[in-house]
Amino acid sequence: MKKRVLALTMAAAMMLTMVGCGSSKKEGYNVGICQFVQHDALDAATKGFMEAMKEDLGDKVTFDEQNASGEPANCATIANQMVANDVDLILGNATPALQAAAAATDSIPIIGTSVTDYATALEIAEWTGVTNKNISGTSDLAPLDQQAAMINELFPEAKDIGILYCSAEPNSLYQANSIREYLVNEYGYNVTDFTFADSNDIASVCTAAVSEVDVLYIPTDNAAAANTSVIDNVCLEAGVPVVAGEAGICQGCGVATLSISYYDIGWAAGKMAVDILVNGKDVSKMEIQTAENVTKQYIASRCEKLGVVIPEGYEALDEA
Repeated sequence: MKKRVLALTMAAAMMLTMVGCGSSKKEGYNVGICQFVQHDALDAATKGFMEAMKEDLGDKVTFDEQNASGEPANCATIANQMVANDVDLILGNATPALQAAAAATDSIPIIGTSVTDYATALEIAEWTGVTNKNISGTSDLAPLDQQAAMINELFPEAKDIGILYCSAEPNSLYQANSIREYLVNEYGYNVTDFTFADSNDIASVCTAAVSEVDVLYIPTDNAAAANTSVIDNVCLEAGVPVVAGEAGICQGCGVATLSISYYDIGWAAGKMAVDILVNGKDVSKMEIQTAENVTKQYIASRCEKLGVVIPEGYEALDEA
């Protein structure tokens, strides 16, 4: 009888040990990072993401950081390889990277950052603030009504506004459609879209644009961000000022911007990732987060060259 009791006690102890092991947190996490293209804004978001995770996890988190060099096909290859490597979570930095990750897996948690509108990126018809998929993240959308108001504040006498963006980026189209309504309906501008298919078209499309408009607006567009020197050369020579959707583009070719901090949205994405991996948060029910603060900024040297007068309330930004 004593032997039977002892055996049962040992068995119970083994079961408790097994349950305890099953509920313990992982010793380490492998996180895949797919960044669409290298430019200052996306670089800052990736940095913020990694530093936020490191703050909480230290050496318990490792990163497989990959750059797709602006090619959506590369995003797909990278995402599929990360799934094959069974990473614990994937960061999709920019819309094409997020879309590739979403196509590659419906089970591994995905966090996006530098994505303007998740409903557009993921083709979700009825948007409620959460994806109801294995996806959440942070948005880089600065208030477009405030951007339109800034254009009017700086250029009240202008008549024709051009919007320059890449036709292959759905979130750029979303921004163009949204800001156009404000520019036309609230301020009475004539607005024309000028779209390019890839970096090879930017110079010719930009040249056509500056021959027709008084001011050019560029949303948070990755292709434009990676080719600001081309845009700057065309616009400066033509004397046409550029208002940009984010600070990196503004530094490269703009006179002013109403910008968020990409480091901050990357940081917030990193904290969301920790919540998922460590605290078991359900990614499908996590609301998309937006930047808390926006800042009006200007490039003094470019404003001086183009004769743009900046009112009070703008912060100086260094030219790239």
